[in-house]
Amino acid sequence: METPAIPLPKDEGEREILDNLVAIRDHLLLLKRDRTKYIRTQDVMLLYEQVIDQVKKLNEIRKGAVTKAENRLDKVLESCFQLLSLFFMTIGRTTEAPAAYALTSTIKRLLDHLTESGLFSAKDLDSMWHTLSTLDDVLRNTDAKHSPYLVELLANRENLCKETLTELRTKLDRLAKPLRDVHEKLISILRSMSLANTKAKFSTTEVQKLQNQLKDIDASRVNGNFVSVEGNVLEGSEEVADLVRRCLLWSDTVLERKGAIPDSFKSQYDKLVGIRNDLEKLSITQAWSLRETDLYDYQRELDKIDESRVDGNFLDDEGKPAELYVQRTLLYLIRRSYGYIYYLMISSEPVSEALLPYYNQLQTLKRCLVEVKNSGGVSSARDLYPYSMKLNSIDNLRVDGKFVVGGDLPEGQGAVNELLAECFDLAYELRVAAEDNVAQSD
Repeated sequence: METPAIPLPKDEGEREILDNLVAIRDHLLLLKRDRTKYIRTQDVMLLYEQVIDQVKKLNEIRKGAVTKAENRLDKVLESCFQLLSLFFMTIGRTTEAPAAYALTSTIKRLLDHLTESGLFSAKDLDSMWHTLSTLDDVLRNTDAKHSPYLVELLANRENLCKETLTELRTKLDRLAKPLRDVHEKLISILRSMSLANTKAKFSTTEVQKLQNQLKDIDASRVNGNFVSVEGNVLEGSEEVADLVRRCLLWSDTVLERKGAIPDSFKSQYDKLVGIRNDLEKLSITQAWSLRETDLYDYQRELDKIDESRVDGNFLDDEGKPAELYVQRTLLYLIRRSYGYIYYLMISSEPVSEALLPYYNQLQTLKRCLVEVKNSGGVSSARDLYPYSMKLNSIDNLRVDGKFVVGGDLPEGQGAVNELLAECFDLAYELRVAAEDNVAQSD
């Protein structure tokens, strides 16, 4: 990747490993870009094993050595693990250790931003805590075939994320229970204003409505404090009052600027809006259009922009820092984009992309059948013909009970077969109920 500022390794052995990893990374990038065929498990596993072999050699070279600053080898190795992690998701191995690498990277980024801004909700933290708890199980039950180096690396990253989460949770726990809902509402309003501020067409009315909600919350204070029903000042009142003040100031700024970004930061802004919009579309259509490896390019671009900040500030071409309005707007877009990447990763199904078309069709069929059942069923078995025909067409694709694609047996056979069986069961229940109704009417 673009790492000219990162020094080359001095050790000859490390240089050789670097060359090997660059070749593997390039192979992974070519495989990622090839849309003419599905990604096969055996291709991914071959490249994974090659990376692990290089890691073993690296550990031998660095054994007992004093920890040094990162060199280009570390960066390329990180790129390899990041790509492999997304490949594991793409082939449906979402519950194996390598798949967790990209997810922990994204969670770490999100937590760093939440810590920096101090603006987060309980929902943000609960979701990430749940995800990390799931990764706990993955690492505990990891197969011996996975590198101990990778497992240890993931465990350390997970613990680091949990420590940060605990610190952030402690800050929210200081708020009295009645104020937690107010705090949650304020964070939601703040994000809605930032969204309105970055839309292609700025809506003054939309922001004014949000500002009015803020004013209502502000007006609920008594002598400047948030109080209980008994009239006692609630714990955390000062902190939430300060958040109200910050939100009101932001609403004034947004209404004044109306989404106008100075030319010196327009290219960065346009690039971030483009990334955010692409990821937003993927979050809506991900079941049908997402190949998890596509997230690599977005993540790298975001990392590059995020890491270009100096002392937390964005700089223009002349090295001048962005004003507060521009700073907050750009940071919002970065955080929102990382949020979409996180959502897309945790939504990844344990099914290879080769089987996803069948899996997605069956999920749609299941939703339709459940809806039919909940709305009272069908009047006759004939009404189920379209569903039965589709189910049978998918069932007929199996060979000895398995879905074969291009001579391969893609990952996720169990998940697709289980879903197929559920759909057949639902269709059978509906047919029996319809036949019983006809018999009773006769």
